[in-house]
Amino acid sequence: MMLTGKRVLVTGASRGIGAAIARTLAAEGADVAITYQTSPDRAAEVVAAVEAAGRKGFAIQADSADAAAVRQSVDQAAERLGGLDILVNNAGILRLAPTVDMGLEDIDAMLAINVRAPVIASQAAIPHLTEGGRIITIGSWFAERVQWPAGLSVYAMTKSALTSFTRGLARELAPQGVTVNLVHPGAIATDMNPADGPFAEAMRQAIATGQFGSGDDIAHAVAFLASAKAQYITGTSLTVDGGMIA
Repeated sequence: MMLTGKRVLVTGASRGIGAAIARTLAAEGADVAITYQTSPDRAAEVVAAVEAAGRKGFAIQADSADAAAVRQSVDQAAERLGGLDILVNNAGILRLAPTVDMGLEDIDAMLAINVRAPVIASQAAIPHLTEGGRIITIGSWFAERVQWPAGLSVYAMTKSALTSFTRGLARELAPQGVTVNLVHPGAIATDMNPADGPFAEAMRQAIATGQFGSGDDIAHAVAFLASAKAQYITGTSLTVDGGMIA
């Protein structure tokens, strides 16, 4: 087990990729706190899976659009876990509309949750992190390429912003032995991007492997970056997309 005794917070982890990350990190030996916004029952299922792996787990209700709630969730996780070694910024939302039609409310929501929340959570986590600490953020392959005119421009911009943030923060935190990396999922079957959704077939044709990935594919990448095996990797983006942008 690569993460025995590590203490982790995964944001937005009541379902989908976040839930898979929480379960996988627990299976690798970590104690895991998660945040959720509106799905307490699903969050409880994730906590149960963490505990079934023999690790400590709990859920914190927090709206990632609320900066104060984000800060409080990090501090609460560190307090209840007895410290914090790994932060996984996973929470994110998608709003689809041509730029000319997108409302200010949707623009602000994506900026708040996809960009500001990872910055605030990282800011709150830094004082807790020591040598060997990790900050891992979940982006999107749309940060690298936007192949379809499907109203994705603003969403892609929010995910692209994470690349520069990751690079800069990696430089800042390297002297204290903390690495900072970004994982860009491709077409992963989730509630946000179902494998039978309206864009699924077009995506599938663009994927080199010809199939959607699973949350576990992203979770395994996160587990590696969180481990000591990735101690010399920082400031980089790992795209896990089945060859979609190859």
